[in-house]
Amino acid sequence: MVDLTLVDLPGMTKVAVGDQPADIEAQIEKLVYRFISSENSLILAVSPANADFANSDAIKAARKVDPSGDRTLAVLTKLDIMDTGTDATEVLSGGVIPVKLGIIGVVNRSQKDIKERKSIAKAKADEAAYLQANYPELAYRNGTTYLAKQLSQVANGLTGELST
Repeated sequence: MVDLTLVDLPGMTKVAVGDQPADIEAQIEKLVYRFISSENSLILAVSPANADFANSDAIKAARKVDPSGDRTLAVLTKLDIMDTGTDATEVLSGGVIPVKLGIIGVVNRSQKDIKERKSIAKAKADEAAYLQANYPELAYRNGTTYLAKQLSQVANGLTGELST
């Protein structure tokens, strides 16, 4: 068992809504950089596939503190809701923004799936089927199951180098 701490940081907010402070963007940016700047941090840069990956706030932040990509693993979510006719092969292959720990595509459960209590097992099976149908040459190294294995492998490999 690897001794790690997972910190789920908020997304990069651009506009204050409701009772959020007017400087919410600056506050969140400061918080994010405080955590990801540490050389002991593994950066999981999560970006939606239905947005421009090259302009992703998560990738931009990761590249700022980890320009070589040594500590960054990118996750491309929402592969199943990309515009019709678009394809994430180039991004998933590292052709757009290379990161040394890889780019892993996943298909999330929708809000409808959650409300209808779609099981995690069924969601994983559906994700695997989607990946096989749409990215057959890359399906073996994408999906939430592969992401979990890759994170564990990376964490195990890094623990000898990280200070506590």
